[in-house]
Formats: sequence, C-alpha cells, structure tokens
Amino acid sequence: MVPQLSIPAGLPLAFGLVLARVAGVFFFLPFPARDATPAIARAAFAVAAALALFSHWPDVDVRLATTGMFAVWLAGEAAFGLAAGLLVGFLAEALTLAAQLIGLQAGYGYASVVDPTTQADSDVLQVVARLTGGLLFFAFGLDGQMLRALALSLEVHPPGQFVLTRTLVATVVALGANVFTLGLRLAFPVLGLLLLTELAIALVGRLSSSLHLGNSAAPLKMLLTLAGLAALLKIVPGLYLAYAGRLVAPLFER
Repeated sequence: MVPQLSIPAGLPLAFGLVLARVAGVFFFLPFPARDATPAIARAAFAVAAALALFSHWPDVDVRLATTGMFAVWLAGEAAFGLAAGLLVGFLAEALTLAAQLIGLQAGYGYASVVDPTTQADSDVLQVVARLTGGLLFFAFGLDGQMLRALALSLEVHPPGQFVLTRTLVATVVALGANVFTLGLRLAFPVLGLLLLTELAIALVGRLSSSLHLGNSAAPLKMLLTLAGLAALLKIVPGLYLAYAGRLVAPLFER
C-alpha cells in the first residue's frame, strides 16, 4: 500500500504566523544594501528562516482559527516582529546619531557619499557609522543570536498568544530614548575636544592679532576628530555589545 502524505490543517496557519513574526524582525535588521536588495530575495530569505524554525512552530487549533481571530493573531505576530526588529535597529541608530553630532561640528557635513544601505547621499561619517554598525552586528555573531532569539521567542511567546502590552511598549520607548543617551556618550569626548580647540584658537587670536588661525581651524578640527574617533574605537564595541544585551532581553519577559 502506497503511503499517503497528509498535512495537518493547522500547519499552513502556523507557518503564516511564524512568517509574520520573522518578516517583522528582518524589516529592521542592519543588512548591507538592504534597500537595494530585490524584494523577492528578502521574501525568500524570510520564508527560509521561517522554515528553519519548523521544530518550534505552534499547534494551531483549526476550530478556533476563524478569519477574524487569525487576522488578530497575524497582527500580534507582526507587532512582535516589528518591536524586535526595531530594538535591533536602535543599535545602528545610536552610532549614526553620534556620527551626525560629530560630523556637524567637525565640518564633515560638507562631504557626502552614497550610502550603500539606502542608496542616497549621506554625510560621510554617517555612512561610516552605519557600515561600522553592520560590521559589529555580524562580527559579534548577533545574526546567529537573533535567530536563536527568534526560536526562543516562539517558546516564551507562542504565536497566536502574544499580546502587545503597555509594559512592552513602554520598554521599547524607553530603550529608544537610550539611543540618544548612547549617541551622546559616544559623541561627547570628541565634541569636548572640538570645543576646547575652538576656545584655544579664539584665545590665541585674542592674545595676538597677528596670528590668523581662522583658516587653520577647519583642518585642525578634522584631524582632531579623526584622532578622537580612533580613540573611541576601543570602547565602541563594548558599549555596542552591552546595549545589544539590554535590547534583546525585554523580548523574553512574560
């Protein structure tokens, strides 16, 4: 007797719920050339990741999965995925904010290049910060950690049972506010150095009117900015990794 392949009725529904969660997460992940990648390739990658989590798919009761209830489940899964992806996106935004603050004061805002992630003209330091954020994301193995976190989230918050609570929303907002805190912490050493440079140039010009240092201020500030950024490279990975741990932890709190 030839065996027949039978697919449970709830299996396609479970796949749809897991795919909604995975697609929401991947929407904000700092992939290189994310916007330039064809949509079909990103969709195929999301489907492949959802299939890889097959062992963690939930058992969906078809009797409860009415059209309205399934739509509510999909909305909840998409909200969870977007919240998780948004938290990961905060990592790159913190570095970008610091680069924007530094570049504006150092004079690098006059130079623009094509950002490979957005295919638009951006300040050179912001592009470097985005690329650095993406490099750190993969260098620390956060891509694999994110896949493991997705598998764990399917156990902590099973698809179809997740509810977007006020606590989670408040946590996401609070961690989003920490983007400015981390960005300022990274930018303040260089900004302080640039402020002292401006004061020194102004003081020397005040003491001796024959010294015209105004034309040398811009090159000097740019060189000092490069030196300050080189010094910050020692602490940026540690701050990045510590902030990443704080961002992922709220997703597994019941």
